[in-house]
Amino acid sequence: MNQSNKKPILEVRDLVTSFPIKTGLFRRTTSEVQAVSSVSFQIYPGETMGLVGESGCGKSTVARTILGLEKSKSGSIFFEGKDLTKISNKEMQVLRKDIQLVFQDPDASLNPRMRVRDLITEPWLIHSDIVERKDWDKEVAKIMRLVGLNPNSAHHYPHQFSGGQRQRICIARALALRPKLIVCDEAVSALDVSVQAQILNLLQDLQKKLGLAYLFISHDLSVVRHLCNKISVMYLGKIIETGDRDDIFEAATHPYTKALLSAVPDPEPWLRHDKDEIILEGDIPSPANPPSGCRFRTRCWKAQELCKVQEPTLIPRRHVGHCSACHFPMSEEASPESVVTRM
Repeated sequence: MNQSNKKPILEVRDLVTSFPIKTGLFRRTTSEVQAVSSVSFQIYPGETMGLVGESGCGKSTVARTILGLEKSKSGSIFFEGKDLTKISNKEMQVLRKDIQLVFQDPDASLNPRMRVRDLITEPWLIHSDIVERKDWDKEVAKIMRLVGLNPNSAHHYPHQFSGGQRQRICIARALALRPKLIVCDEAVSALDVSVQAQILNLLQDLQKKLGLAYLFISHDLSVVRHLCNKISVMYLGKIIETGDRDDIFEAATHPYTKALLSAVPDPEPWLRHDKDEIILEGDIPSPANPPSGCRFRTRCWKAQELCKVQEPTLIPRRHVGHCSACHFPMSEEASPESVVTRM
């Protein structure tokens, strides 16, 4: 996708988000966990960027910081040119209608005591300029049809719907404010595979019809491949590889990205005799005490002394926009003979 003549709708620059560690009887702050460390990326209008990595790598913290649910320690978050880290709460409330969030678990994000109509219209009580009250019923029916729900069920409660339908209700509620960017935080991971495909197809259709941009957070690379134009891979709070979909899936250079790709189930494994499975040993280090140098070195089979003393930076690779942070990058043909824990 050529974005040379467009400006990004969202630009994150050197974002740092940390949480205090409190100990002792009086719960004094003794140190901190840097959940997000110098993360930068851009999302353009009508584009989907995937943010992937293992649980605990900081993906959801990035999303929550963008939405103002967590406070950043440093860095900038520009939405349509306005720095969200420097605006007042009142200004953020006005802008929040343009950035909506779809959570992982629809059961936890939908009030079981509210009917679908009330769930969709609730945002209009705060942002009264979106839809006039006399048009609420007509607009609710329109939004429900848009997400594949029967408008006749607008007076039903969430428990009367299936899991996939409840996630459609969450998407409908997000669309009620006519946003420009939707953050999907593991939005399909709690659903059955067949239902996942339906929701992903719905998100694509909505993007085409409404020109939406998505930040799609997931640990499932097969899902990300289906939906995303660009992909950034996170490990222990840092982006360690970023690029277009083809760059990541066909020409990944970071060992961690290679390991994630090798774990993706292959629907026709008998045709891929040359594919070596990479099994990472050891646990993810604590973000409160990350390793020196390269954060991945304690689990990397290519680690050398340089990795211990010098932190790698994102370096351009084969194509424009494809970067990875590794002192000893892999080619797309390379695969390890064995995987061991080093250093």
